[in-house]
Amino acid sequence: MCYNGIMHKVKNTIFLALFVLVTVGMGVSVWSSIQGEGEADYVVETNAFFAPFEFYENREIVGVDVEIVNRVAAQMNKKIQIKNVEFDVIIDNVEAGRIADAGAAGLTITPARAEKVNFTIPYYNSVQYVIYSREMPPSLRDDHVVWEALEGAVLGTQIGSTGYIFIEDEIENGVLAGTGTTLKGIDSHQLAADAILSHIVDYAVADELAAKFIVEKNPELAALPLYYSGATREEDYPVEESYAIAVNKERTELLEAFNAVLSEMLTENEDGETEIDRLVLKYMGLSDE
Repeated sequence: MCYNGIMHKVKNTIFLALFVLVTVGMGVSVWSSIQGEGEADYVVETNAFFAPFEFYENREIVGVDVEIVNRVAAQMNKKIQIKNVEFDVIIDNVEAGRIADAGAAGLTITPARAEKVNFTIPYYNSVQYVIYSREMPPSLRDDHVVWEALEGAVLGTQIGSTGYIFIEDEIENGVLAGTGTTLKGIDSHQLAADAILSHIVDYAVADELAAKFIVEKNPELAALPLYYSGATREEDYPVEESYAIAVNKERTELLEAFNAVLSEMLTENEDGETEIDRLVLKYMGLSDE
């Protein structure tokens, strides 16, 4: 799906260790605390700099993934603590199961990750986007960018993200191998975009909605979808991914609860729209909710 418009402002300077979550409308709280204090039935880790799925607003973490967790807490009648952590530790923490039971952070299903954790049913499909300065656009093929257009460039993306995995693979084994293209891992997609404006990197790669949010807030930047080259221009195809919640392999009851909630939220109404679709629009600032 393609979304444009103004989103809620992400609070990038908020101290990461403290936050308070919104409560569930049915009256069952999603419990949160200072990290390390209190007790919870489950702990879900996130990285709260990935709007519209999770981001800070008025010192609260909000977003699509938070709403999903809220619904699970309500249906299970359990206390769930959400912790904001670095993105690239989430899968390993969930696999270990000692400090995290699940991860909800716009996580893409990959074979390597699936060896470590169980994934819920997919709840959103996304395309990778190339973010670039309007003063220095890459070579374009109509309305998209192909990998070959990035040859020899310095590419920035969030450490541990799917974009990082895609770029690393293309540099090591794909069309960018031997082209002098380099990858610079950065702590967040927003900082990767800032690195373009600071001339630290040439281009940044991010998921579609994150890229569109960044461009909306930075008029000097633009973004287009990233494609693999086909035999002809018409046969080019996008670099796609599917989001799911990661769950520790021993937490079968939690996996079942997430899948039940997601199945409900993915049911289409008479207009062919799901609750996930509506939440994306809500947190993109494109609805009246």
